[in-house]
Amino acid sequence: MSDVSSQMVTSSVQRDGDAVIPAAVATALCALLPAGAAVVLAWSDPLLGEGSQAHPEGSGAAMQGGPPWQQRWTHDGVGLSVSVTLAAGPPPDSWWTAARLLVQSTLSLARQRREIASLEESKRLQQALYEIADLAGADLEMAEMLRHFHRVLNSLMYAQNCFIVEYDDIRHRVRFLYFADQKDDFVADPDRSYEEHEMPRSLTFALLRHGEPLSGPSRELLAILDDEHDPQRGPESLDWLGVPMLRDGRVCGAIVVQSYEHRARYDEADRTLLGYVAQHILTAMDRRQAQVQLERQVERRTVELQRANRNLQEEVVERRRAEKLQLALFNIAELAMSAESLSQYYGQVHGVVGTLLDARNFYIALVNEKGDGLEFVYSVDEYNPSRAPRPFSEGLTEFIVRNRQPLLATRERIDALRDSGVVREFGARSNCWLGVPLLSDDDVVGVIVVQSYSPEVVFTVHDQRLLTFVAQNIGNGLSRQRDQERLRNAHADLEKRVDERTRELADVNDKLLGQIGERLRAEQRLTHQAMHDALTGLPNRLHLLDRLEDAIARARGSEGQGFAVLFLDLDRFKLVNDSIGHAAGDQMLVEVAKRIVSMISAQDVVARLGGDEFAILLQCGDGLASALEFSQRMLVALEESMWVKGRELFPSGSLGIAMWNPRYRNGEELVRDADAAMYRAKAQGNDRCAVFDEAMREQALRSLDLEADLRRAIINRDFVPFYQPIMRLSDGELVGHEALLRWQHERRGLLLPSAFLDLGEESGLIEQVDWLLYEQVITQLARGGRGYLSVNVSPRHFRSADFSARLFGLIEAAGADPHRLRLEITEVALLDDGPRTLRILQTLRDRGVLVQLDDFGTGFSALSYLHRFPISTLKIDQSFIAGLHGQDMQSTHALVQGVLSLARTLGIETVGEGIETQAQHDTLLQLGCDYGQGYLLGRPAPMAATATA
Repeated sequence: MSDVSSQMVTSSVQRDGDAVIPAAVATALCALLPAGAAVVLAWSDPLLGEGSQAHPEGSGAAMQGGPPWQQRWTHDGVGLSVSVTLAAGPPPDSWWTAARLLVQSTLSLARQRREIASLEESKRLQQALYEIADLAGADLEMAEMLRHFHRVLNSLMYAQNCFIVEYDDIRHRVRFLYFADQKDDFVADPDRSYEEHEMPRSLTFALLRHGEPLSGPSRELLAILDDEHDPQRGPESLDWLGVPMLRDGRVCGAIVVQSYEHRARYDEADRTLLGYVAQHILTAMDRRQAQVQLERQVERRTVELQRANRNLQEEVVERRRAEKLQLALFNIAELAMSAESLSQYYGQVHGVVGTLLDARNFYIALVNEKGDGLEFVYSVDEYNPSRAPRPFSEGLTEFIVRNRQPLLATRERIDALRDSGVVREFGARSNCWLGVPLLSDDDVVGVIVVQSYSPEVVFTVHDQRLLTFVAQNIGNGLSRQRDQERLRNAHADLEKRVDERTRELADVNDKLLGQIGERLRAEQRLTHQAMHDALTGLPNRLHLLDRLEDAIARARGSEGQGFAVLFLDLDRFKLVNDSIGHAAGDQMLVEVAKRIVSMISAQDVVARLGGDEFAILLQCGDGLASALEFSQRMLVALEESMWVKGRELFPSGSLGIAMWNPRYRNGEELVRDADAAMYRAKAQGNDRCAVFDEAMREQALRSLDLEADLRRAIINRDFVPFYQPIMRLSDGELVGHEALLRWQHERRGLLLPSAFLDLGEESGLIEQVDWLLYEQVITQLARGGRGYLSVNVSPRHFRSADFSARLFGLIEAAGADPHRLRLEITEVALLDDGPRTLRILQTLRDRGVLVQLDDFGTGFSALSYLHRFPISTLKIDQSFIAGLHGQDMQSTHALVQGVLSLARTLGIETVGEGIETQAQHDTLLQLGCDYGQGYLLGRPAPMAATATA
């Protein structure tokens, strides 16, 4: 910036160089000499230029032949001379001394004036550049910012007429970003681009092509371009100055000023100044454009985030709405079994509906037993607290009964229906009315209605869907309640026990559903990145295996590179999740991760494998001793209390250790063995560690061998059914057999399911084994015999879409009677996928295959399953049978009696399992159990060995 102002001041001095030493100095020196003397003063200064002053005027030319007396010297880098013409002889020395001092002081004063002018010019330029920089950061539109740039430029030089263009050097197009001219009426459109052929022989395009400043009268510049002035392209300028704007050496625009006045002309200083200012304006424009782009990106990202937030909020609202609906349906199903009377049931249903929508005005109307009128069995209303029965008329309620469809009516819709004679109103005028039919076995048995008298409460289509969905369950529950009402008086004691058991099972079911829901939500939140765990930030399993491969390579390549894999599983972590929530569990996992990380060195690796499982790759300089010492320290560190969600928790963990051994081929095997050691530690008691040894290795090998044997057995069909008889307890009559799976192992002989069932489930081979058993049982059915045959069906079969088709395919191929086949399922199958399981069971029942609920009472049964699913038989688990004469015989006796009474009420047969003593047999018979099964009645055996086929 100082160089630019220096050039400006120097140019100014060069334009006014003869004023450096005033003529009065020469006159004063001449006055000190005798008459007729002539004095000429001359100087040569890099800053002030060259010049001279003479007295009398014109005497300088007379001395060109050489003055009689002259002195030359240099002062502060300036060449000075004084020449004198004097007829009387040379001036005295005093005069020369005075002349030298006067000239030097005058010159010094002139230089100071020029330096002050230079500083003022620099300050003015600096202030202008500061203002340009401030404008770039101001919240201004581009056009307004460029107008301010023009004002700043005009304060530095003559720039009344100015324009700024942007240049695309690829497409050779320009845009006039700014245009201001006193004579040219051209109106610039910043959004329009001009191509070169639209502006032929343009000085602007010539400037942009060459990339160098261009100045001079427009006529002369056009002549250089071999062109002449065209009035249609604007007025002719007396002086035209343009400089390119460069970005990374490429021309990206230009700024041009021009003058129509003789007094305002441009010189080299103006060119330098304009070029310097142009680059700062370009920088300011770039900053402004970058700021605008950034603001647009921020605005666009803000919109995206707002949209994502809205979607998330809508999803949360919808999920909460679905959870609320599920809870309402579950409560209604529970009420159908637990309500002590119809009036209580109606009131409780009203409470459930009130959790879903505004139900301050609510009533239930039922079709009377004759089918010719309505009974308003329940009504809560601001204006009509009670409603009398009435014969069918033209009311809104009867309208729904006739049309069998829901009705959502605003005040206008009600008026329209009334005016058309379709309906008439009873009671107070409602502002909004919503009614839904109650169905039982596809018959309309009543109507459930909510209405509003306030314009602030208006029901929606969503409310209609909710109430319709709820009404379906209410209709079923209502029918069930009516039936139960007829039985209540005769079975008061039984109903009390059933109600108690129902509440217990419902509580268990609530807890189970809560656990399942919490588990599912936790699993959905646990998304893993490619190499790190999203919750804790630790490496994940993939990352750990990569590091293990490196450690194995180092261990194989050199001595002393021993290491261990530690597998940590937190004890009772599920209790934390189930009791105070997954958020607390996550917080606990994060804290545990921090504690482990704080204990390891930079060479070690901690990974979260999932859930509450962690693995540590530990460098062990001292082998097993180092690993054990570290494990003990880590278990102690874990035991320190932590505060989670306002609760003080004392975590602990079980550790498995697998030491590096050359027999390991990869990291998966090390992690697998450390995992196995961890399970041994848990089996020995929590909060301890175990080291993987050869015994555990041999057990793992035995599991592998058993799996191989199992696969061969499937191919060789080495599985056979053993049949255990099922007897009628009252007379000992054989009614059927349960087919039990046995494996005829080639080396180990006959194996019970307990020897291979867990492995079969884990490997997924159990399904193939089951189908081999089903095929043999169905073949036995086709051979005839007495009674039915039942087989156990794993819940995993109900996840297969073709289970029913495949089963009936076997029955048809064998020519067997499906009515003699029964399937035994557990309560887990009913929980797994309710709608799918219901469809499969209904298909089986429709084609003659009955379903028995096995091990009843050991799971999380809800009594609602007994009326929802087509269950023909309850098999009471042998643990209850054994307890009939045990320590808790009274409570077990009451519980079994309640189950049997409930089964009789619902028309479901009962089978007591595991009858081993005559006392158990007699007690079950006394309590009313239909059938029995157990060693007392017959042991499992091949069909040929049974007493009756």
